[in-house]
Amino acid sequence: MKRNKSVKSLTPPEYQFVNLFSETFGAEKAEFLCPQFPFHDIYQDNRFADFVLDNGRQRIAFEIDDESSHHKNVVSADKFQDDLLRQNSMIFLGWSVYRWAVKQLQDQPETVKDELRLFLGNHPQFRFIEDYLPTQRGRTLDASQLELREHQQEALNKLAEMRQNHETIALLHHATGTGKTITAILDAKSVGERILFLAHTKELVEQTAKRFNTLWADKTVGLFIEEKKEQDAYIVCGSIQSVALHIDLFSANDFGYLIIDEAHHATADTYQKILSFFNPKFTLGLTATPERADELDILSVFKKTAHKLDLKTAVEIGELTPVRCLRIRTNIDLTKVRYNSIQYNSRDLEEKIFVPERNQLIVETWTKFVKNKRTVVFCVSIKHAEELVALFQQEGIRAESVSGKMKISKRSEVLNDFAEGKIKVLCACDLLNEGWDCPQTEVLFMARPTMSKLLYLQQLGRGMRLYKDKECLIVFDFVDNANQFNIPYSLHRIAELKTYRHGGLAFAPENEKQVDEDLYRRGEKPKILIDYPIDALDYEVIDLFNWQDEAKGMISQMEFVRQVNVQSATIADKIKHGELLPDLSVPISEHRTFNYFKRETIEKAVEKFGWTFITDNNRYEIFLDFVKKMNMAYSYKPVFLKAFLANVNEKGIAKLEDIAAYFRTFYEQRRKDGLIVEKQSIYSKGNYTNNEVIKNILSNPFKVFEEMNLMRHTKTLGFIQIVETVWKNINEANKNEILKICDEKLNDYFETIKL
Repeated sequence: MKRNKSVKSLTPPEYQFVNLFSETFGAEKAEFLCPQFPFHDIYQDNRFADFVLDNGRQRIAFEIDDESSHHKNVVSADKFQDDLLRQNSMIFLGWSVYRWAVKQLQDQPETVKDELRLFLGNHPQFRFIEDYLPTQRGRTLDASQLELREHQQEALNKLAEMRQNHETIALLHHATGTGKTITAILDAKSVGERILFLAHTKELVEQTAKRFNTLWADKTVGLFIEEKKEQDAYIVCGSIQSVALHIDLFSANDFGYLIIDEAHHATADTYQKILSFFNPKFTLGLTATPERADELDILSVFKKTAHKLDLKTAVEIGELTPVRCLRIRTNIDLTKVRYNSIQYNSRDLEEKIFVPERNQLIVETWTKFVKNKRTVVFCVSIKHAEELVALFQQEGIRAESVSGKMKISKRSEVLNDFAEGKIKVLCACDLLNEGWDCPQTEVLFMARPTMSKLLYLQQLGRGMRLYKDKECLIVFDFVDNANQFNIPYSLHRIAELKTYRHGGLAFAPENEKQVDEDLYRRGEKPKILIDYPIDALDYEVIDLFNWQDEAKGMISQMEFVRQVNVQSATIADKIKHGELLPDLSVPISEHRTFNYFKRETIEKAVEKFGWTFITDNNRYEIFLDFVKKMNMAYSYKPVFLKAFLANVNEKGIAKLEDIAAYFRTFYEQRRKDGLIVEKQSIYSKGNYTNNEVIKNILSNPFKVFEEMNLMRHTKTLGFIQIVETVWKNINEANKNEILKICDEKLNDYFETIKL
């Protein structure tokens, strides 16, 4: 079966999905969305998910499906089955997968937002997916002549020291391709106990088993994956899924050393099941994902990071090549290009980027600066890549484009020719982001403006592998004009370098950077740049403003509303009339602005306007106080509370149709008993429909609770849910107290209108 491995730019529906995600959780959360995320299916073929998130426990995929492309009655059987394979492979990897149709995004945006809240929670926490470093391939392992690198020896020493201090669990954080698995094997060997190695893919399990065979040849190595159940081997290499499913085949004390690969998933249920079952003398987690403030979960499991290696450190210790940068300014104006939190509008971008002058500048830059050096040019699209190839070829330069629409055989031929130097310039769009890298690559042209940090890093990683006689990787950033909020990523933003010199080092060992700086200061060029037509005295200050960084630590307007006992309209009105000034306003589009506040700004506003902070500790008290003080223009609010409590389940959820049925019964029983039903209303008139009852509930009693952030309505599934921090405090006694208050309110109300 032919598998679809082509990749596309963000489509209008996908762009709309990002907007809906931003409106649901805040624009600052959307930066964690990784569009067109590459992965391998169960047959190890390259695939792409529309969007992927990481919440610290697992990866979450979002798929936007065009009915005409996915419906089994419309597309071919092969295409339909291929799409099922792709999505089943995501589930096999342990991901959660959520799907929406294009028509849903267009016709039911509020429904999509409701479902996002349901699937991810009201206040989800995410972290960056940092799968961007190149794999260091081609090393032959020889246990007898294995020469450890400095960072590996440091890590082994630290792990040994931890065990001497009676510590039994640790995390090893080393960048991809820097030998963390070998370090783990050698450490386990030094302990000398039976080993269980766990990973989440068959490929990783089998690859590591081979390494154990090489590095510890006198011990048996067994596989515990799929149909293979070699649990009696001294060293067992297994998949998380297989071991969790067949954990009854093991005993808690079977292993003295446990290694968990991809340890950032360790808080997921499957991992927790294994970690709680086995009782090893030492447990080591391996991860390449940088620690961040929002990643506390992983350290709650592994307690302490034994050793750490990130991209900057990997370059400093010689594991990846140094990187130099030249910034080439264009006259392209991106200030009017529409954007969301992570992506430019593709149509707007094409209109700006697809101009002859910019393309010609790219070709002239290559000819002027790096002629004959193997170069990858990252392009906006396949069309952009093909146009650039035509221009290079007009100049007599051997250039080719490469894309997912090419036949596999042709693509392999082009990539091999590039590696051998037969092709000098390779023009590519998204295809090369998924893991291809060529150590011989000397130059990268960043000709595709992107607001995605991950995408830029993936592209950068394609040229950072070491190669003989390769002194450094040279990156050309094509700098278009942009405003503060839609500025694309550049090497200086990635490296957080505030100053720029032509060809200066962005990533390198500190001593090399110091030598470089001294040369520039004296007006001299580094040796590698002698033939470059640059002025060593040119100096530029870079504006590193990044609104996402600025917003970190601030509180969004969305979150502000949740923290105080006033309605969202009140806060919006204060902002509109200048009584409340945001500390940061981000104009996402002509009609949408996201506001952010410092904590002290909110505290001053709370004091100034007499508001109250809502916390987990006082949310129930605020709810109960509201119930006690609720005004009674009509009888609806206490009836609503009684209806909700009569139908609520253990999760604090009640079906709207059940609440409506309670309303009908309540008022019709009063009518039957000859009592006053209500003032002028649908209930006093009678002959009302169920839809009218639901409309009444949502527009009157429920709306007040919603605006107080005490309840929410999920339209798609037709239920009302009370917020978790209130529900967890409503025990049987508290429920009876609320019902008693409601009955008293109703008695007083009907006595009043009777008079």
